[in-house]
Amino acid sequence: MNDKTRISESGARCLRVMKKLRGHSLQGLSNGDLVQALGMNASAINRCLGTLISEGLAVKLDNGRFALSVAALQIAQAHAEEMTRASSRINELNQRVAAGSHH
Repeated sequence: MNDKTRISESGARCLRVMKKLRGHSLQGLSNGDLVQALGMNASAINRCLGTLISEGLAVKLDNGRFALSVAALQIAQAHAEEMTRASSRINELNQRVAAGSHH
């Protein structure tokens, strides 16, 4: 959607933070890492992290860094499983079509 009047800038910032956390589930990223990577100020990063944590999509690790939560990872896993099921159904249908073409 190109209509900028219909988006939430703060929501978009939080989603950018969430996307940046991808691939850092074990060691996480620090606030400073996120500031540097995204070019946002530390207070904006803190607000986004607070929002993501309150919504169950990010966690603060024991090392003080931030990572995607198990709930966020479960969203990704559910998508992967859905794609696997869809692929299996497509393969099964293709096999049935191919088997029927020999008669």
